[in-house]
Amino acid sequence: MTTEPASRLAGHLIVECLVAQGVTHAFGVPGESYLAVLDGFHALRERIRFIVNRQEGGAAFMAEAAGKLTGRPGVCFVTRGPGATNASIGVHTAFQDSTPMVLFVGDVASDQRDREAFQEVDYASFFGPSTKGMAKRVERIDEPDRIPEAVARAFATAMNGRPGPVVLVLPEDMLVRQTSAQPLPRVEPVQAGCDPLALERVRPLLLAARRPFVIAGGSGWTPAAAQALQRFAEQWQLPVGNAFRFQDCFDNHHPLYAGDVGIGINPKLAARIRESDLVLAIGPRLGEMTTGGYTLLQPPRPAQKLVHIHAGAEELNRVYQADVAINAGMEAAARALQALPPPAQAAWRDWTAAAHADYEANLLPQPLPGDIDMPALVAVLQAHLPADAVLTNGAGNFASWVHRFYRHHGLAKGFKTQLAPTSGAMGYGVPAAIAASLVTGRTAFTIAGDGDFLMTGQELATAMQFGGKSIVVLLNNGMYGTIRMHQEREYPRHVHGTQLDNPDFAALARAYGYAGVRITRTAQFEPEFVAALERPQGTLIEVMLDPEVITTRGTLSAIREAALQRR
Repeated sequence: MTTEPASRLAGHLIVECLVAQGVTHAFGVPGESYLAVLDGFHALRERIRFIVNRQEGGAAFMAEAAGKLTGRPGVCFVTRGPGATNASIGVHTAFQDSTPMVLFVGDVASDQRDREAFQEVDYASFFGPSTKGMAKRVERIDEPDRIPEAVARAFATAMNGRPGPVVLVLPEDMLVRQTSAQPLPRVEPVQAGCDPLALERVRPLLLAARRPFVIAGGSGWTPAAAQALQRFAEQWQLPVGNAFRFQDCFDNHHPLYAGDVGIGINPKLAARIRESDLVLAIGPRLGEMTTGGYTLLQPPRPAQKLVHIHAGAEELNRVYQADVAINAGMEAAARALQALPPPAQAAWRDWTAAAHADYEANLLPQPLPGDIDMPALVAVLQAHLPADAVLTNGAGNFASWVHRFYRHHGLAKGFKTQLAPTSGAMGYGVPAAIAASLVTGRTAFTIAGDGDFLMTGQELATAMQFGGKSIVVLLNNGMYGTIRMHQEREYPRHVHGTQLDNPDFAALARAYGYAGVRITRTAQFEPEFVAALERPQGTLIEVMLDPEVITTRGTLSAIREAALQRR
């Protein structure tokens, strides 16, 4: 005699489906529109943690960071209207960064739709899927019995092809209906294989090249894929650069590494990519930042021969017409490339050695004013952070210090170590590091700017409540530095809208329960950083940075004077 499955609230089934998908942490801000789901989290609190955030943007950033770290969708819950729109910054980040994520939005009751009910939003229009949108799919679940189908489909959609975010809308009245439906089994991503016929066209291009260059990046990289890429590069003696904010795809200590291809690129590396006769782009979308505003490779038909490998078929030949376009996941692509028989002697060995020499030379800093030597601070990070530490940042010139001077071992050694928004979202770093601490238990570090920190700094309270620990190095120069830099370049001496009157950040951190210290000289940093690693709770180290030190290569005054001379 069979027993019928027990009936329970649809809100509880949502949480059961997440557990079935292997979710251990969900992030969010509570709302009355999904109280039944919160009750489900209470019922399953021994199997899944609901991390309560202070603002939906921080919650969405944490979910996006979890997706980057695990390769499976990070999960976020928000309420209707303002909750969903606040969370959109994280959804947009997941879209542009190709990160698997599922956002659940509690919605107005079904019988109140289309009347502009309290906080009602048309989510299909707001998040609408498109090549310029924010989500891969937006779906409303009206029937409790179809919850397992919708959740499994959301996870599959988020992971397959080019990964990205999916939005599931949950009508409030649907969540309190009874259902006996059962969760579906865990969904695994489908890896696109590497077409052997397309791959056969790659080897002749390599053999004919004299100045080849590899750009690795994008999502979907695993330790196995990174290790196979490294073996391919070694066999063919190819120089490798990592795409913008994917600096952990290829070991930065390797003698074939040529540097990061993104904002603040080494001018010699930029020139080298322009001079190359063959670019193998393995994984990146080849967006604006990685291509230097579409100048390193000219669209639609680059001067260089182009082999473009991407997990999403829709990305191939969309911006750049490739000589060989291959739809493949990173593991399949890297394994296939590793199997290509190399020549007895690579004709470009000197080219590759010169590329690495340029990278090494770029690690030598330019002299800059002030009592804080930022390259020396990054050297302290390099000396004391464990190899598996997760480094995070938001958007701003402050990030360029670790981008240029910190060297990731990264995925080839078994760990993803960089979380950073290719979307250029300010405020990402603080919540991302907290998520990394909660999800992995590894050392989590954030470099932040003063304006950047003030967007999501309240998530330190989330870290304290749930046992997360991060170390925040906050560069305080009293302004929105990146915008001020552009302002001086375009409108020299017309400073307006970029100055900041800041709080005492160290005291603010202490108010949240973190340790908070302020330094004004380079020598003060190392002992404070070592102490931060050793103490049980998180630490914020406020670094008072001379406003003149605006980039890793120059000063505000130099930018201003160059702009004035052009006029």
